[in-house]
Amino acid sequence: MSPTKPIRRVTLFKIPAEEDQQKVLAIYKEMPDKAKRDGQPYILSLAAGPTIEDQRNQGYTIAVISIFASEDDMKYYDNECEAHAALKKVAKPLLQGMMMVYFESIFD
Repeated sequence: MSPTKPIRRVTLFKIPAEEDQQKVLAIYKEMPDKAKRDGQPYILSLAAGPTIEDQRNQGYTIAVISIFASEDDMKYYDNECEAHAALKKVAKPLLQGMMMVYFESIFD
């Protein structure tokens, strides 16, 4: 992977109860301001929302697209970010499944 291309991350959650989905989405809404590295926001872009009902969604109820400047920033998010740790604490007990992939766009 090239250190100059942004990392795009797609995360899907299976959280059946709409009330629980809203709890997780409320945390994501604050994530761009709360997630900081060296005192500065470091997530370049974040979009999250409930999936639209469709047979192809395979039961995933929330979709999130995060963009990081580097794979290192994404790893920081996974392993050290306090805001992400708070999200995981709320989301983990609600999950009935999750999937995450990340990539560099071939169009950049």
